[in-house]
Amino acid sequence: MGDFSFVTEISIVNLEPGMAAELEAIELACFPMANPEDLLSKEDIAAYAETFPEGYFVAVVDGRPVGMGAGIYLDFDFAHPDHTIASITGEHQCGNHDPNGEWYYGTDMTVLPEFRGRGIGRMLYEKRKALVRRDGKRGIIAGGSLPGFFDHKANMNIRDYVGQVVAGKLHDPTLTFQLGQGFEVRGLLEDYIEDEADDGWAALIVWENPDLGS
Repeated sequence: MGDFSFVTEISIVNLEPGMAAELEAIELACFPMANPEDLLSKEDIAAYAETFPEGYFVAVVDGRPVGMGAGIYLDFDFAHPDHTIASITGEHQCGNHDPNGEWYYGTDMTVLPEFRGRGIGRMLYEKRKALVRRDGKRGIIAGGSLPGFFDHKANMNIRDYVGQVVAGKLHDPTLTFQLGQGFEVRGLLEDYIEDEADDGWAALIVWENPDLGS
């Protein structure tokens, strides 16, 4: 953990086109075992800035982007939940954005390793939730990566791993945090992205807007 005595402010702002190159570098740093083609490139991020910058939040520390939470609006069929990141989001991971969609679909959530533990992830999720509540959407859906599976996959299958994380018996750096933000696991997604860390698996996670009731 680095020395954070120099940090004067953490702010969350909406995406601006000039941030694209720095945000691409964050993607590559945060998913070192993933296929770069499945990650957000600077071209994808520039397209996001044209399509739905209101749904793309960037954490800035002392003028430097250090994390981000991106997403688009779309409809989701829970009766047929299987999908990949590419199939559900479309071109540039934002091509399927529908302003009238019922759900905010989270396409990316990353914080540089040296800036973790400062509440930045929680701040990004709070911005997402506030946007969903403001716009009256049903909630947030995402395919959550499972990086902790890498250390257990030699002796445990993915379903048992996720079950133990949900039960609190194992800690996953991503899923455990998401559960703490009020998300529920609604299933597993196979071949979500090409990532050696979790063999391409993701947890289908859902947070429902409490303003809408049951």
